[in-house]
Amino acid sequence: MARKRPHHGNTRRGSSKGPRKQRRTVSGILRVLHPGSAVVETAEGTFDVTRSGIREAMSGDEVSVFLVGGKRPGQGKLAVVDSVLNRATHTLLGRFELAGPLGAVVPLDNRLCHDFFVVPEDTSPARLGVAPGDIVAARIVEYPTPYTAAVVTLDRRVGSADELDMNIESVIASHGLACDFAPSTLAEAEAISADAGAALAADPRRRDLRDVLCMTIDPADARDFDDAVGARERADGGFDLDVHIADVTHYLPWGSSMDLEARARTCSVYLVDRVLPMLPERLCNDVCSLRPGEDRLAMTVRMRLDERGRVVSARACTSAIRSNARLCYDEADALLNGTAAFSDLPVVDPAEAEDVAAALRTLDRIRALREALRRARGAIDFETREAKVTLDADGHPTGVRVRNRTRATGLVEEAMLLANECVAKILADAEIPCAYRVHEQPAADDLRRTVAPLDELGLLAPGDAAALMAGEPVAVQAILERARGTRGEYLASALLLRAQRRAVYLPHNDGHYALGAAAYCHFTSPIRRYPDDVVHRALKAHLAGKDGCPEQRAVERVLPQLCNDCSRMERTADAAARDSQKIKMAELYAGRIGHREAGVVSGCERFGVFICLDETCADGLLPVRSLGNEWFEYDEKRLTLTGAETGETWGLGRRVVVEVAAVDIPRGRIDFRLPAK
Repeated sequence: MARKRPHHGNTRRGSSKGPRKQRRTVSGILRVLHPGSAVVETAEGTFDVTRSGIREAMSGDEVSVFLVGGKRPGQGKLAVVDSVLNRATHTLLGRFELAGPLGAVVPLDNRLCHDFFVVPEDTSPARLGVAPGDIVAARIVEYPTPYTAAVVTLDRRVGSADELDMNIESVIASHGLACDFAPSTLAEAEAISADAGAALAADPRRRDLRDVLCMTIDPADARDFDDAVGARERADGGFDLDVHIADVTHYLPWGSSMDLEARARTCSVYLVDRVLPMLPERLCNDVCSLRPGEDRLAMTVRMRLDERGRVVSARACTSAIRSNARLCYDEADALLNGTAAFSDLPVVDPAEAEDVAAALRTLDRIRALREALRRARGAIDFETREAKVTLDADGHPTGVRVRNRTRATGLVEEAMLLANECVAKILADAEIPCAYRVHEQPAADDLRRTVAPLDELGLLAPGDAAALMAGEPVAVQAILERARGTRGEYLASALLLRAQRRAVYLPHNDGHYALGAAAYCHFTSPIRRYPDDVVHRALKAHLAGKDGCPEQRAVERVLPQLCNDCSRMERTADAAARDSQKIKMAELYAGRIGHREAGVVSGCERFGVFICLDETCADGLLPVRSLGNEWFEYDEKRLTLTGAETGETWGLGRRVVVEVAAVDIPRGRIDFRLPAK
């Protein structure tokens, strides 16, 4: 690999022909999407960066750019970096190599797009015992210029390529995810104790609900439990529903080291083989986790529902609780489906098993009522399947677990949705700024693109197209209902889901289109989402009658930027999680080359069709060259490929048997071919 040696000299742009003509510049944040592709986010909008326009900037830098006209017809303005105003990257992970007398660090983050060198007089490689091929943490001491390469020094040896899963490490680095906590943050966390009794004694407003029955219901492999639920039937036919959420902000003072770290991360990241938590483990899995039989602090929403599941009243309070049982979804479903008895439930006190079972059945009744009410008001439920690759102790894939929505997952979801709505209404009615969850109606053009493929699947009735393009939730509901149980069930959901705008966090309430909610926020996962902590702080200030208290005013001053950061990092975390799953899925199928698999066409492009496999939900490409020795016409509206000679059409929903042809593990890619006849 040819590399330029660092050179220190004149770094001024320009030439002897005279001063360069002044261009109007704008400033913004550079986001490198992948090598050779970047955008810059400015106050005037987001602009694509020309292929050579990144220059010496790196992803995340604040840059000054000038705008030029696009070369293709209809192409908007393009950006070219003029100068770097503020650097975002100060350290990086990379593979250490030798380049003559120099050391070289090849970044695992392929968005950095620059060479990084260790100069001969730097003793850090020898001092740390670094060998070629080792992964190292490096600190930038000189940034690149037009005439010199970047210089780094090594801070620590992370490990050898044999000791690490390099593909997953590359995902972490490429998305700029934080792994380790600062020593000051860990020290703060270790000094904390739960001490619910002291909190109750110190705050007369905190309710003691430790004798009120509740339970946690989570996946079997969950380690942090940030929500607990309880329900009782009332004599008038209605219900009492309690949702208890871990009181994280009690232990997370605004501006503390832990808070600043959580604010920078904004969310936990769930990769295929690990969790990169927002908070130190001491809080996540211990102090804030609502573990069974242990006193824990909570934020509680107590809701009274009528016999149809409608909210009669909702009150929020700080509380102390004690969970009576920790159930996994399979255990809850077994009881609800009649394949297990209440005596089989893993409760803290066996004498309470029947009461826990009764509460679970009541929660299931509430689920059914709330689902019907949400459908009636226009909420849209997309049918999805969540596929997760299972790994052995060494991180090698062993199979795939596909999780569908069940009664147990549904009852928890409905309880959380309702608690989020009630808290959002309390805050919105009081006109309190917080991190509201806002989802706008989809654009007509995005919905229009779904009409032809939905028609191809046979899912449109007369009048559906116009109603769909108008964004009428009833039309979307009708199509999804018509698709249920057909070959197009998950494809219709995927098409309509892709047409939706992405929900974001905003400091004001604008409602939630897909949920049909006038006000909505995230309140129920403060261990793993920072917006929930923002909502908790606002709710506490409101309950205490101190809406103008210094802490709340401090939150509100940074709230717009905080909401923007949380929305952006949520997208980053989702992308990293998907990339890690794809890598392990490709690794799994590397051992199945030549195997035949049944699947369905889930997407179509000029270069081929995408196949989603039935057994694992793995996605892969069936290239157009594999479809036959003829020209295939691509219909962009209907998302089909049609053979010019045979007239054979490949479109969404078509059933197919394919063979696994090849995999590209680092890119998480699987290629298919048609079996030989």
